[in-house]
Amino acid sequence: MSKAYFHRVHEQTATRFWINNVTREEADLALDAGAVGCTQNPSYTWKMIQREKELPHVLELLNPILAEEPDDTEALVKLQRALVSDIAAHFMPLYEQSGHRLGYVSIQGDPFHEDAETIIRCARYNAKGSPNIMAKIPVTEEGLKAIRVLLAEGIAINATEVMAVRQALDVCDVYNEVCSSMEKPPVVYFSHITGIYDEYLKNYAKENNVDISPDSLWQAGMAVAKKTYKLSKERAPQVGFIGGGARGLHHFTEMVGADAVVTINWVGTADKLIEQDPVVVQRFSMPVADNVLDECVEKLPDFKKGYFINDIDPSEYEEFGPVVLFRTQFESAWKNALKFIADQRKV
Repeated sequence: MSKAYFHRVHEQTATRFWINNVTREEADLALDAGAVGCTQNPSYTWKMIQREKELPHVLELLNPILAEEPDDTEALVKLQRALVSDIAAHFMPLYEQSGHRLGYVSIQGDPFHEDAETIIRCARYNAKGSPNIMAKIPVTEEGLKAIRVLLAEGIAINATEVMAVRQALDVCDVYNEVCSSMEKPPVVYFSHITGIYDEYLKNYAKENNVDISPDSLWQAGMAVAKKTYKLSKERAPQVGFIGGGARGLHHFTEMVGADAVVTINWVGTADKLIEQDPVVVQRFSMPVADNVLDECVEKLPDFKKGYFINDIDPSEYEEFGPVVLFRTQFESAWKNALKFIADQRKV
């Protein structure tokens, strides 16, 4: 009997997959399919509220929180950790069997309060939920300050919202500065959100009537991802690479061959790849043609910022176009979850 797609990917390459924003049932399906980790973002709680099968469990966790916590935002933070802790329990056997290398579940907090002090406080709180919970922190100026503090405390980190090469290298530099003398440094990844970057560039091209080859536009995010991967492996090979924000099956299949993790949703990506069962081809090492890079640099200003190290400054990370697009999606879901909590207090 032939092996399923992800098991063959794991057997033939260094590429692994994490599952994104899953229900408890989907977590088990993903583990059976070969997932080695999981990531939940600030929209996770709202997504679980919207799942008919998950809502009773959400309310079971939320009601005692509401009885003790008068602040809606703090109640949402506590509910999010409770939900993620449930998923972390599914990944705990893998975490233990792997000697704490695999089986992490990362969690990102309130997208409206991302100053270093709040990030640090929430990361410490979330890390207490389970040994295999990993703090997920945006790579902004404030986020980098928080990462520095939390690494020194030994907290595992997923540095997220990386769209530009320089963001990833900044994470590598902080890691080297803080962890070089540590006997057992924490596990650290950064997440290059390739799919969202592509979505942003596609929107920009459409809204501004940019005359650009569809072939070039299709490869833009992956071109930045490949450069980010190469330079980060040179700068700090201990820091793991995650490809995220998949908006198509190619955001996984084009990364096959990298010594990396790719995060994907179960519904619409992981399940489709299992169903289609494509051949395993190591595409990530294939170079991007010079004419593709030239066209993207010439016609897409935020590609240029993402691709060239000196074309963006850390002070610009928070308002970098693709980062804003990503954060806006989180903010909308967070607001919806807050409204749900406020309504539940009236029940």
